Amino acid sequence: MKSLPFALALGLLATPALAADKFTLLLDWYINPNHGPIIVAEERGYFAEAGLEVEVIAPADPSAPPKLVAAGQGDIAVSYQIQQHLQVAQGLPLLRVGTLIATPLNCLMTLADGPIENLSDLKGETIGFSVAGVEEALLETLLGNHGVALDDVTLVNVNFSISPSLMSGQVAAVIGAYRNFELNQMEIEGIDGQCYYIEEEGIPPHDELIYVANSETLDTDKIARFLSAVEKATQYIVNHPEDAWEIFKGTAAELDDELNARAWVDTLPRFALRPAALDEGRYARFEEFLVGTGLLEEAKPVNTIAIDVTAQ
Repeated sequence: MKSLPFALALGLLATPALAADKFTLLLDWYINPNHGPIIVAEERGYFAEAGLEVEVIAPADPSAPPKLVAAGQGDIAVSYQIQQHLQVAQGLPLLRVGTLIATPLNCLMTLADGPIENLSDLKGETIGFSVAGVEEALLETLLGNHGVALDDVTLVNVNFSISPSLMSGQVAAVIGAYRNFELNQMEIEGIDGQCYYIEEEGIPPHDELIYVANSETLDTDKIARFLSAVEKATQYIVNHPEDAWEIFKGTAAELDDELNARAWVDTLPRFALRPAALDEGRYARFEEFLVGTGLLEEAKPVNTIAIDVTAQ
């Protein structure tokens, strides 16, 4: 094989590598096991392989990320399917472009050894919530299926003090508890909780965590590459859960504790194996459900709420 002329060889060595595309992801909350595929994709170099330089930003205000993306201050945000329906109805230019957690995490939680043995026992009791409007609508369905009206209970906004308000006896139940976190948090404190899973109590199955992008400016190519990297990371997590946990917890000292270790195990089977894939029927059914609760005036076409960017 002939060697290259010196000048040509020197020119090739001096040619810079193609710069990765910058990509900003706004999280819904501080980093936790729900974000496993994102962190593993970064740490294993899958984003770099996809030609992306991803900046992951945890919000100061958990409600802000979708609004920031709608204002053009980020490529995508981690949000919630329920919120996505409502924000589109409010006129925000947002589209669901992928799924992170493909099942509900929310549950109505009581004390396992408390007086509530059935949801019908909540009549006359106090229930804590954190998201006004949405969780009240969920409660109306949950309780209504057991003969209890919203007027039959007292609602208290406990903000994000979900487990403490239940453990202290301030409330008899809480809505908005995450089955992969609050149940474990209470057990670590020596108190067993009981979760009533909302999808088993009349709430249509839905995605918990999704990725949303600005419908007016979305870059489907970059988003598709991001989702491909996340899918690869999810496959790695499923195939190598212990190694993936070591990678995840090694990124920050505060992640290496008992609560996150337990939550990691409970969250793993809920990651979306096909993040870009869209179940249009699921979104249509939930849109109709929200119309039935009165939170929406009319149902919008699914393609105004959610898309599969790989099919565009």
